[in-house]
Amino acid sequence: MTLAAEIDNNNSPEKLLAPVLSAFWDQPNSWTLETYERHEGYQGLKRALAMSPDDLIAYVKESGLRGRGGAGFPTGMKWQFIPQGDGKPHYLVVNADESEPGTCKDIPLLFANPHSLIEGMIIACYAIRSEHAFIYLRGEVVPVLRRLHEAVREAYAAGYLGRNILGSGLNLELTVHAGAGAYICGEETALLDSLEGRRGQPRLRPPFPAVAGLYACPTVVNNVESIASVPAILNRGKEWFTSMGSEKSPGFTLYSLSGHVATPGQYEAPLGITLRQLLDMSGGMRPGHRLKFWTPGGSSTPMFTEEHLDVPLDYEGVGAAGSMLGTKALQCFDETTCVVRAVTRWTEFYAHESCGKCTPCREGTYWLVQLLRDIEAGKGVMSDLDKLNDIADNINGKSFCALGDGAASPIFSSLKYFRAEYEQHITGKGCPFDPARSTVWADRRADNTEVNA
Repeated sequence: MTLAAEIDNNNSPEKLLAPVLSAFWDQPNSWTLETYERHEGYQGLKRALAMSPDDLIAYVKESGLRGRGGAGFPTGMKWQFIPQGDGKPHYLVVNADESEPGTCKDIPLLFANPHSLIEGMIIACYAIRSEHAFIYLRGEVVPVLRRLHEAVREAYAAGYLGRNILGSGLNLELTVHAGAGAYICGEETALLDSLEGRRGQPRLRPPFPAVAGLYACPTVVNNVESIASVPAILNRGKEWFTSMGSEKSPGFTLYSLSGHVATPGQYEAPLGITLRQLLDMSGGMRPGHRLKFWTPGGSSTPMFTEEHLDVPLDYEGVGAAGSMLGTKALQCFDETTCVVRAVTRWTEFYAHESCGKCTPCREGTYWLVQLLRDIEAGKGVMSDLDKLNDIADNINGKSFCALGDGAASPIFSSLKYFRAEYEQHITGKGCPFDPARSTVWADRRADNTEVNA
């Protein structure tokens, strides 16, 4: 973001931050077509249309762009999987159903700069030979839905959508679809079922969406940030893109810094930056407190501790340290936070959002919640800790989709790093933490008390 004014020049933030998608978020009417075109908007599309679709796919593949939705799968390779000459319609579906605890990058991007996504979608559709694209947006974010509809209207009026786009012969219709609000619809096949009007539940694979996706036709499902990153690659060149990040994880990305930090927000930087660097730039943890644990990619990724501050935040670095980069949702918790309480709240979320299709997730998340609630309330016994681990193990890798794996991750990692804290709840017959101390107003209340005294 535009943090340069808030950061001391000696820290050289310009060498660490790489504002591309967020370069003009702070400008008036950043979401309009006029502002977007003023910042080289739709120039990447013109370069893409000068290439053949196959050359375009190869170009994106050579750039090394990896999916920004969690798994980090190469974007160009996913496009390449679409069969050509099959006589079937091809579809592009953008997954904007952002709803995991801590994950908050796609919605701000759509709110501040929706045209970057629209331009990327046009480029992607040209590459995979698609004439109809969909944006599946989480229905609760009505202001974003309205802004997205207006951006699509502007694109149609300017000739970027519709028939014979920029005289290229490309025809493209773009549909914005608001989901009903189910976390499971962030899973690509559940999203497709929901888009078709069915109950949002994951499909058995194979066949994969690239072969039989939306309406049983070849479909690419990509994350918002993945597609929105494509125009800049085409406009500035793949060499520019690969000059940032690491060899296997090139480019820029949005890191969402939240929790007990002095300056939460979106920080766009090359892949491979560390949490220590991000905290140094953002003012660190809230004054008077220290980092206790954090998530590198949202609540579904194994948690890290203070010893992992210098882990490179790219796919390989985070993976080698025992977690996943995921959506780069960096939730930071200080020493006032009860790990058991945090893990219980996350697990309650996964139990509530389980679609119930498979037994391991449906039953396993329910029993995890019961055990965690007992432990938090001081009603647990020592054998419950092994039982927690066993139940999580029976969910992990055995559920129909990755929701079960996400529910098991905080269980495994919290027991690994904070088993003593679980035991303290059991031996002490209750939680040793005061929840009020972890609130944002706790320190202000303490300051007022001191003043009044």
